[in-house]
Amino acid sequence: MKLPAHDPSLAAYITLTALLVVTPGSSTAMVVRHVLGGGRAAGLAAAAGIAVANASWAAAAGLGVTAILARAPLVFSAIRYGGAAYLAFLGLRALGRAFLLPAETIIARAQDDPSGPDLGAAFRDGVVVNLLNPPIATFYIVVVPSFMPAAAAAGRFALLAAIHVVLAFLCHTAWASGFDVLRRVWARPAARRGVDAVIGAALLALAVRMLR
Repeated sequence: MKLPAHDPSLAAYITLTALLVVTPGSSTAMVVRHVLGGGRAAGLAAAAGIAVANASWAAAAGLGVTAILARAPLVFSAIRYGGAAYLAFLGLRALGRAFLLPAETIIARAQDDPSGPDLGAAFRDGVVVNLLNPPIATFYIVVVPSFMPAAAAAGRFALLAAIHVVLAFLCHTAWASGFDVLRRVWARPAARRGVDAVIGAALLALAVRMLR
C-alpha cells in the first residue's frame, strides 16, 4: 500500500500507540517478573509471547472476531474474568515468594541455573496474559478503526496492527534489558523479597482493575 508523503492520521496513531505501550500494565509486569527470575532471555521470551498474543488479537480483529466478541457480553466477560484470575494467581505466587520462602532458597534461585531459565514458561505467560487482556481487544475494536479512512484497504489495517505489535515488542525488549542490569542488585534476600512483594501487589491491583 502506497502511503502519502505526509499522513497526519498515521503520525497521530503512532504517537498514541507509543504512549499506550510504554504505559506499564499487565504485560510489563509479566516481562519484569520473568527478567528478575530468569534474566534477559526469560524477559525476551515473555516479550515474544506477548507479541504473539498481540498479533493474534490483530488477526482476530481483521477477521471480524473481535467485533463479534464486543456484541457477546458473556464471552467478553469470560475473557475479562479469566485474565483477572490469572493475574491474581501470579500475584499471589509472587507474594508467597516474598513472605514464605527461606533466605537460602532465595539466594539459590538468584544464582544462574546451569540448565538455563524456563523460556517456555515465560513465553506461555506472555501469551496467556495478553490473550486474556480485554484492553488489547478494545484497542483493536475502538482505537484502530478510528484511524482507518472510510475507503481504506486491508493493507492499512495490517500496517496499523504491525505498528502496534512492533512498538510493543520493542518496549518490552527495553524493559527486559533494563531490568536485567538491575537483577543482581536485587538478588539479596531482603531486596528480592521487596521486589516480589511489589510485583505481587501490582499484579493483584491489575487483576482488580481488570474487573472494573
